[in-house]
Amino acid sequence: MDKILSDKEQIILDKLTMLFVIDKMEIPLTEDSILDICSVKNNWIQNYMDCKAIIHDMVDSKLLYKLSSDVEDKKLFALTYEGRECLSHLYRRIPLALREEISNYLQANRLNVKSAQEYTATYTKNEDGSYNVVLKIYEPLITTPMFELRIKAPSRQAANEAIHKWKTNAPSIYEMIYVKLINVD
Repeated sequence: MDKILSDKEQIILDKLTMLFVIDKMEIPLTEDSILDICSVKNNWIQNYMDCKAIIHDMVDSKLLYKLSSDVEDKKLFALTYEGRECLSHLYRRIPLALREEISNYLQANRLNVKSAQEYTATYTKNEDGSYNVVLKIYEPLITTPMFELRIKAPSRQAANEAIHKWKTNAPSIYEMIYVKLINVD
């Protein structure tokens, strides 16, 4: 039988769970990645809006820090020293089954999360009905893109296809362009 937690106990568990997830990922995470891992794909923090508020509350409490970025959706969050200390003293308050579930999920999905943060793609519609597609590659700890490619697609379907291909082929596309443009003797 599951123990029913008070609201205060649930908030503490949610915060510890988030700290545990960020610690186990071993790389800074975007807000979207944290929300996706903790609340969307898993039900570790049940309320999406609570999850979002917890991120910013923990930044205010100095348990997380935000790496600066000019791009709002590319801000990265990482544990502070205080966040690591807090987790090291209180991680046992996270039920063992939940810790194991989180560890297993992150082990199986770490590369997917990492590549989703590193290889991004967006599109916008132009007045003439075409679409501008922006493809970017980020380095893990850098919040500005190290590579950016802009192309014009004739239709929304073509823009979506370019985005899908980018997500699976970004490293090889980047390598080909880099080798063709930069003389690496």
